[in-house]
Amino acid sequence: MTHKPTPGKAETALMPPFKALTLEHIFIPDTQEALSSASAEIFAAGVVGFDTESKPTFNRGDVSEGPHVLQFAIQDKAFIFQLNRPECLPYVIEILQSEAVLKVGFGLQSDHAQIHHKLGVKLAAVLDMNHVFRQDGYGSSTGVRAAVGLAMQQKFHKSKRVTTSNWAALQLNDKQLIYAANDAYAALEVLNALDRRREDLPIRWQMPLFEQDVCNG
Repeated sequence: MTHKPTPGKAETALMPPFKALTLEHIFIPDTQEALSSASAEIFAAGVVGFDTESKPTFNRGDVSEGPHVLQFAIQDKAFIFQLNRPECLPYVIEILQSEAVLKVGFGLQSDHAQIHHKLGVKLAAVLDMNHVFRQDGYGSSTGVRAAVGLAMQQKFHKSKRVTTSNWAALQLNDKQLIYAANDAYAALEVLNALDRRREDLPIRWQMPLFEQDVCNG
């Protein structure tokens, strides 16, 4: 089967930059009050960009202890939850398992496997944007960079140095916060740019642990 081509890095590099969230719109809830407020905003939004980050492993045989960070983006801000803060866990688990919050991202199957291994929960109400682009005739893994190029005609930059940084750190640096927030935010912005009817989206109301458990469309 022939798939439609996606724009390469050289092509997207010529596009205007993605309008990313800046630090003043990125929040790390670290008190009960902040966690409760962030959770309320996420539930009120109903649809959120979603992604995770994990400290990388570099040696053969090492098993990742991630995810270490979960990020949720709404219309004008993002919330970064650090799982090394135990007070975060009840709020995160409630959001992950809720069908009232549609979680939108790219390549979420591997995120789900890690989440299930670490937290013992299964994701509900998930929209993997790779499946949306597959419906449109693209390959199985479009990815956020190409998707932003296709849907928004903008350049989305991902730093490999930040990707492979220490996401288990107690204090995340500014570059990590911007990277994590915009990974989630870009997914939401791509969905908004496509402007699809909800009933036409391949939402998985209960996320399977294995990819062969095909979505119900």
